Amino acid sequence: MAKKEKILKENEQVESNHREVSQSDFPPSFVFGVATSAYQIEGACKEGGRGASIWDAFSHTEGKILDGSNGDIAVDHYHRYKEDIELIAKLGFTAYRFSISWSRIFPDGLGTKVNEEGITFYNNIIDALLEKGIQPYVTLYHWDLPLHLHESMGGWVNKEIVKYFGIYADTCFASFGDRVKKWITINEPMQTAVNGYDIGIFAPGRCQQSSTEPYLAAHHQILAHATAFSIYRSKYKDKQGGQVGLSVDCEWAEANSDRIEDKSAAARRVDFQLGWYLHPIYYGDYPEVMRKKLGDQLPEFTQEDKDLLRNTLDFIGLNHYTSRFIAHEVNSLVEGNYYQAQEMERIVEFEDGEIIGEKAASEWLYVVPWGIRKALNYIAQTYNNPIIYVTENGMDDEEDDTSPLHEMLDDKMRVKYYKRYLAAVSQAIKDGADVRGYFAWSLLDNFEWAQGYTKRFGLIYVDYKNGLTRHPKSSAYWFLRFLKGSEGKKGKEE
Repeated sequence: MAKKEKILKENEQVESNHREVSQSDFPPSFVFGVATSAYQIEGACKEGGRGASIWDAFSHTEGKILDGSNGDIAVDHYHRYKEDIELIAKLGFTAYRFSISWSRIFPDGLGTKVNEEGITFYNNIIDALLEKGIQPYVTLYHWDLPLHLHESMGGWVNKEIVKYFGIYADTCFASFGDRVKKWITINEPMQTAVNGYDIGIFAPGRCQQSSTEPYLAAHHQILAHATAFSIYRSKYKDKQGGQVGLSVDCEWAEANSDRIEDKSAAARRVDFQLGWYLHPIYYGDYPEVMRKKLGDQLPEFTQEDKDLLRNTLDFIGLNHYTSRFIAHEVNSLVEGNYYQAQEMERIVEFEDGEIIGEKAASEWLYVVPWGIRKALNYIAQTYNNPIIYVTENGMDDEEDDTSPLHEMLDDKMRVKYYKRYLAAVSQAIKDGADVRGYFAWSLLDNFEWAQGYTKRFGLIYVDYKNGLTRHPKSSAYWFLRFLKGSEGKKGKEE
């Protein structure tokens, strides 16, 4: 059977369901939320006792950010959090995933002196959420490492950082854990390792030692996660009753053909994404194929490390946006040691030349709803059916300051994206995956890392030229109807 025909047949059910997808397609206790991260939205970079992060330094380095911008002000969530939480409540979401800025808690990252103004800021956010009946899902690390830790000891490539992350996590559990019941230790450790220490397109912008540094950065993030989990389990779990997870990202890899080489390449691609972080926790070591391809570039886990890592996940967070066809390719010309080691080609077309899915604004993002179902089912089957939350899912539009506001707000493609991806998530649950919640990325248009303000992922449009005013897009109103229970009827009209 041709690849295209096979994919279409497999996903017939999802595609027929997406027009009518409604909250009733999900379990009664299923959580719907929105997500953000500190550096992308907070701003107030020198207020409230905050120390500098690696993203402050990186974004102020000429040529690193596409539009020359930075997160100094971002969308000013620091001063407007009440307004933003009000928007979350009005749209009907019952959960909000946000990250804490490490350098707001410990300005130098070392854990010697707590910044009480930072504690107060996050206490205010948590209390404002709970007042509105919104559950906080808190990420401890979303890429904004305190700059001092990078400059003084090399950041994630130094094993000492595991200790400092533990102190930071402990402080957050002690300060906020009476109200926060869902913790995510680290967001997308793969992006930190690869884009931060291999290709160098993200902070701290390292690419000089790409055969070793990305793997050290990954290794220490895994140990930092396990250390934080262990602290929570031993000191806080009995009293606070919360759960601790890790958010990993995966671009689903579908074999480009039935050839054994392509199937192996696709499996290898998934192991290099999910397996890199989940295999050590579930199976005590990196995937066999990574050991084979990378050899002594991969650090070893000591027996003590393996004991620490065992069973250190209450849930897995999956960040998923898009998918690719994967073919075996030995002499790949891709940039970076990590990608070259995978010996694969990422393909965006069916055999007849038709594109895998409609393209969003980012060059890497194609709309491929069936990929999220496959990724969720893969996690369920490979890691003993763990509890999963989709901790990010969404798509972006190009910034366009020439179009009238009403056109920018009418984001039909994003509405369609969410309908189709949610239908695929509901199908994965029917398949048997234990998915407990879904977080749309993102609540607000924001600072999109190396792309600056050129891409817009938000449900809420932020007017960068007119006082950062917030305007809900059509996708926000679609979620409002979906969450208030009328979307089943509305969906058929669109």
